[in-house]
Amino acid sequence: MRQAEKERKTKETAISIKLNIDGEGNSKINSGIGFLDHMLELFSFWGHFDLEVNTSEADLKVDIHHTNEDLGIVLGQAFDQALGDRIGIARNGFSSVPMENVTANVTVDLSGRGSYKLSISPEVYENPLAQEGYEFKYAEHFFESLAKQMGMNLNIKLENPSKDLHTTLEPVFKALGKALDQATQIDPRRKGVPSTKGVID
Repeated sequence: MRQAEKERKTKETAISIKLNIDGEGNSKINSGIGFLDHMLELFSFWGHFDLEVNTSEADLKVDIHHTNEDLGIVLGQAFDQALGDRIGIARNGFSSVPMENVTANVTVDLSGRGSYKLSISPEVYENPLAQEGYEFKYAEHFFESLAKQMGMNLNIKLENPSKDLHTTLEPVFKALGKALDQATQIDPRRKGVPSTKGVID
């Protein structure tokens, strides 16, 4: 079983995570940020990952920036630990998920080199979306932290983003879960590390 437990404690936050990559999509999430909790429940369910998140300390009275970003960091570290040497994994994954008029296309490569790219129409930045204090920019910080710590090349393309943040981000988190499910699967044909270099670092 590819599992990990990670903790991160700073002057602003204290976050613990339990992750089972080969799970059933069960989740118990309490980040202190209700909107993000719901998004991570979707991510866990569609990725078939068992995920527990607990934030015992957070500076939410100031804003949600540190908690949101630190959660991306520790979740990425948990995936990296659970994947281990990455021998036999498919490594690449892609999913396209719609919600109403929005379509989220997510492509991942567990290459060991963390990078993040978002393609989206500029009006999202001209007319910022927000829901329950959560803003689109926070999702970007989360994805960037996750990708960097996990050693994942993460590309997201959003088509027809909605004026409703929930409708815009829900298909992204679903597609990310499904793409990561593909990428983390063990391919029985692959006998070693999925790289012509023979190493992922």
